[in-house]
Amino acid sequence: MRVLVIGAYGFIGSHLAAGLPRAGHNVVGAGRDVALGRRLLPSIPWLACDLNRDTTADAWRPLLEGVDAVVNCAGILQDSHRDDMRAVHHRGPASLFQACADAGIRRVIQISAIGIEGEGATPYADSKRAADEILMGLDLDWVVLRPSLVHARSCYGGTALFRALAATPLAIPLAEGGRHMFQPIHMDDLVRTVLRFLQPDAPSRILLYPVGPEPMPLRDIVTGLRRWLGLRPAPVIAIPRGIVRAAARVGDLLHWLGVRGSLRTTALRQMDRVNTADLSAFADAVGFVPRRFADALAWEPAGAQERWHARMILLRPALRLGLALFWLASAIVAAMEPGRAQALAILSAAGFGTVAAGIALWGGVAADGVIGLLLLFRRWRRHAALASLAVTLGYASIATAVAPALWTEPLGPLVKLVPLVLATLAMLAIEEDR
Repeated sequence: MRVLVIGAYGFIGSHLAAGLPRAGHNVVGAGRDVALGRRLLPSIPWLACDLNRDTTADAWRPLLEGVDAVVNCAGILQDSHRDDMRAVHHRGPASLFQACADAGIRRVIQISAIGIEGEGATPYADSKRAADEILMGLDLDWVVLRPSLVHARSCYGGTALFRALAATPLAIPLAEGGRHMFQPIHMDDLVRTVLRFLQPDAPSRILLYPVGPEPMPLRDIVTGLRRWLGLRPAPVIAIPRGIVRAAARVGDLLHWLGVRGSLRTTALRQMDRVNTADLSAFADAVGFVPRRFADALAWEPAGAQERWHARMILLRPALRLGLALFWLASAIVAAMEPGRAQALAILSAAGFGTVAAGIALWGGVAADGVIGLLLLFRRWRRHAALASLAVTLGYASIATAVAPALWTEPLGPLVKLVPLVLATLAMLAIEEDR
């Protein structure tokens, strides 16, 4: 089959786009950032789509030419300045499904989510369920899959957060002690499930819950990940719900600034939903029983790179925020006394006249402030980091030329630029989410 995978560079989509060709299928990837898709999966052709924008059947018809089946893996957790959840989950997929019906493409597989049953749960659940219901109302050979927690050697979103919590030193902080139940399924078994439903004799018009063989509290999942990472055992600390809810609201704010993370109010509310299901109906339909969580981990031993990543997941937003606050503080200190007087004195000693020194001072204040602000926004973060490196090296060069003694002062104002540069380079090195 020629299979169009929507969201093919996402967590689930990328594994499908890599796994389906091994079974003989021709995969076409589709997503908003085609350049990223081509870098990550250069072996498949790519087409541009944007579920925020592509909300009519006409918009999807060019992508469906020569396609035999469609798998939709796209999804977001909450609205942002870039994404409209109703469009991404509901209006965009609904128009895609209608275009498939118009084009005679019978097989459509929707990767949905568990815990979206019932009206008024969360906007995430309502929008996901709305798309599922539209697909199930069409005369297509549809399959709707609502998996529980999907895990793999790689991680993203919720699985990344759980891995980061597993790697915290001394103790593992979990909301309400990690009482929330999940039924984790390994990514390979989810890919195997999709492959089953692409076979000519596969059942259709079916809603299933891909789950692993054992319901598990989050506590056991995270401590299992800690053992897998090869870290020493640590006690679990129960974090009161009020504190977790406050942290989730901060996560919502940071998300609007472009700091991606999974600790958000929607995730917290979805955790309270039922995230387990009866395995028998799913196993009967696909013809196999997924691996146990512990077995799947044991078959893929963790290495140093997994430990590094787990430790950096929570460090990364702290590094971003710390650098942004440094540059904002630098602007404020230089604009106020006594910092302003000291800066003007250095510039005067360098031969700047009164007017030129003032221009240089306020130009530096503006540059520092702009860099600090832009570091808060994902869209501009890389450019701001490169600008900060240029400005830092410029400051160091000018100060070395006019006041080399600053290198040997007890407080080390120039020596401290070295770790600043290294921290910025580290942020650039771990900036990518995918």
